[in-house]
Amino acid sequence: MNYIASFFLIFLGLYCIVVKHNAVKTVIGMCVMDYGVNIFLISVGYVPGGTAPIFTQGEITAASYFVDPIPQALTLTSIVIGACVTAMSLAIVMRLDEQYKTLDTREIRRLHG
Repeated sequence: MNYIASFFLIFLGLYCIVVKHNAVKTVIGMCVMDYGVNIFLISVGYVPGGTAPIFTQGEITAASYFVDPIPQALTLTSIVIGACVTAMSLAIVMRLDEQYKTLDTREIRRLHG
C-alpha cells in the first residue's frame, strides 16, 4: 500500500511539473514529488516486527530483526535537501514575479529581457 501511495505522489508531482504553467504550482509539484520519494525510501527500509539497529549487551539473538538504517538516513538527508531546494525555488519565483510581473511560464518564455 505504501508503494502505491508513493508512486501516486511521484506521478502527481510529475503531472504538476509538466502540465501546470504557474511557477508556484510547479514548485508545489516538486515538493509533492519529493514527499513521494521519501515515502518510497522509508517503505523500502521497513521490516515488519523489526527494531532499531542499536546494539546493547545481551539483546541480540538469532531471531532479531533490525530495520535497515540506510533508507532512514537517506530520507533525513532528502528532507533537508528538499527544504533547501524549495526555499531556493520560491526565491527564484519571487524574483521572476518582480521582474516579469507574471508567474505564467508560457508568458515568461515569450519575454526577452
